[in-house]
Amino acid sequence: MNRSRSLRRRIVVLAFVAMLSLSLGAGVAAAQSFEGVSGTVVVEDGETVDGIDGIAGSVVVRGTITGDISGAAGSIHVVEGGTVEGSIEAAAGSLRIDGDVGGDVAVGGGHVDVSETGRIGGDLEAGTGYLSVDGTIDGDVRAGAETIVLGPNADVGGEFRYDADSFTEDPDATVANGVVQDPGIGDDVGGIGGGFTVPDWVGTVYGLLANLLLGAILLAVFPVFSSGIAGRVADGPVASGGVGFLTLIAVPITLAAAAITIVGIPLAILGAFAFGLAIWVAAVYGQFAIATWALGLAGADNRWLALVVGLVAFALLGLVPILGGLLEFVALLLGLGALAFGLRDAYRARRGGSARGRQTTLDEVGDEGAGSEVSS
Repeated sequence: MNRSRSLRRRIVVLAFVAMLSLSLGAGVAAAQSFEGVSGTVVVEDGETVDGIDGIAGSVVVRGTITGDISGAAGSIHVVEGGTVEGSIEAAAGSLRIDGDVGGDVAVGGGHVDVSETGRIGGDLEAGTGYLSVDGTIDGDVRAGAETIVLGPNADVGGEFRYDADSFTEDPDATVANGVVQDPGIGDDVGGIGGGFTVPDWVGTVYGLLANLLLGAILLAVFPVFSSGIAGRVADGPVASGGVGFLTLIAVPITLAAAAITIVGIPLAILGAFAFGLAIWVAAVYGQFAIATWALGLAGADNRWLALVVGLVAFALLGLVPILGGLLEFVALLLGLGALAFGLRDAYRARRGGSARGRQTTLDEVGDEGAGSEVSS
């Protein structure tokens, strides 16, 4: 199952990368195409659009899409009579195909269903929790899932290659080139991008360089605020860790609650992006803060040295099974809690500064958590 989960992660990550390049304007499906963020995108019966490329709470296709569907959505439904002439490449909570998809389908999601009336003209590549195929797929199927079901009406024109904890095939299902169980499918199928696999050390080095760049920007742009973060972690690690843990739980719950309503879905999506960025910043700050504390015990007080030592040390620790991940998680909680305290203090100071006729900068409040006074 680790490899099938790897397949799911690769598909989701590739879709997420595509999402980052999209504009963040909200809208609904127009006569030509849709790009951006929306609560619901509906292509009505009799309507024709060029394509859908964006982020949505749900996508419903009753009419015709002459191009592709790509991006991310809570749910994607091609209803019976609906047509996607191109391909579907997406991350989705659920994908249901009751209509016709002319090209390939590559999806990472929780639930994928090709019903009795559904048809895929190309290949199906899926990383999902549950996959049900009871329709027609002209090409091959490559799937990693926890549960896979081939129904009595399933008609696969190529090979069905899979990795799953549970696999059920109805005797009436038709697979032209046979069904093959392949535990290595997560390695053989590189998600949307094909069979290319990046060595683990490349990902580690890339992640380290990205963290170093982010850390350098934070220290250069917000030097006092960054020092304040390190001071908060050193002076109150229990408080910082506790607040970080609560933040890690409370924010996703709040975003999920907001996504219940149509109006709240775009806000929830934007909030998820912002929180994802905050998690990254917090992880870098947490590792920097721990290194600052450790170097301080040794009498070395240099923020740039602390940044390099902290990030390199945690990159190496991350290679240690279980222990490395646990230590990285602790650093994240410390950084997230200290960041939450720092942003709270910055907000309060800014309000106070505005009331006195001028705004207090973020750096001017950076020392509050370390015991400094903020001048006005």
